[in-house]
Amino acid sequence: MARKKKRPTGRVVAENRKARHHYFIEDTIEAGLMLEGSEVKSLREGKANIAESYATVEGAELWLINSYIGPFSQAMSIAFSHDARRRRKLLVHKRELTRLKASIGREGMTVVPLKLYFNDKGIAKLLLGIAKGKKMADKRETEKRRDWAREKARLLRERG
Repeated sequence: MARKKKRPTGRVVAENRKARHHYFIEDTIEAGLMLEGSEVKSLREGKANIAESYATVEGAELWLINSYIGPFSQAMSIAFSHDARRRRKLLVHKRELTRLKASIGREGMTVVPLKLYFNDKGIAKLLLGIAKGKKMADKRETEKRRDWAREKARLLRERG
């Protein structure tokens, strides 16, 4: 039996909605995160933002930089709380990491986080997109296509 592709089916905590506007997403990879206990509890409360974050390969490791996971409300003491904007290590297989390194090495490619979610087992996962930046004309073309599709659906709804 063929293996099914992994897709985020659990509860979405944070989504980078502007990523598809600013980049052409060519491929996606699911990665795990190394989190502290208070970070997981904050994610369950929905206190996260990945809009300005990005992933980078340093040595033989993949890191998530500039992501925000808010402080957990009941971890009041400094000993139990975490830094909201710290670098977080991402967990991927070695062959996926080498594929990422190869694609980043090409011109204009970057790794952008798309969704932060909990999978069916309750584990926090991050959907990463291997992306190439859009030019302003590409963004306008995408917007024209979206507007035309919306107008076409409106016309079809009115006629029948």
